[in-house]
Amino acid sequence: MFEKVETGITASRAPLSGTVKAGQIVRSVHIAKNPETGELVTGDIECQARQVFSNLRQALEAAGSTLAAVAQIQAYLIDRADAAGMNKVYREFFTPPYPVRATVVTELLSPGIRLEILATAVCSRD
Repeated sequence: MFEKVETGITASRAPLSGTVKAGQIVRSVHIAKNPETGELVTGDIECQARQVFSNLRQALEAAGSTLAAVAQIQAYLIDRADAAGMNKVYREFFTPPYPVRATVVTELLSPGIRLEILATAVCSRD
């Protein structure tokens, strides 16, 4: 079984849990939304990536984990040209050894979203 983690980030209107914990494993999905209002943070990929990774940090901390404990990232971009900007911001939030990561260029469901990530981390408390 798994449990939903209350992160303080406004819940999605979609039928999903933003962050869940199963034992010592935390899985968390994020887009560039204001954590208080749920509104999309618009801007270029660097602006959106900073919001995405800030939201991830907040969610992981609520689950008893940290960015340093992230083992895997799945990143979904709408434009291949955004990869360099995402990588620049990624290096601001993660340090070596970096998590394993797959990056896919695809169409995302909501207009204006440039990046969506799914992260898997371990945590130190139940």
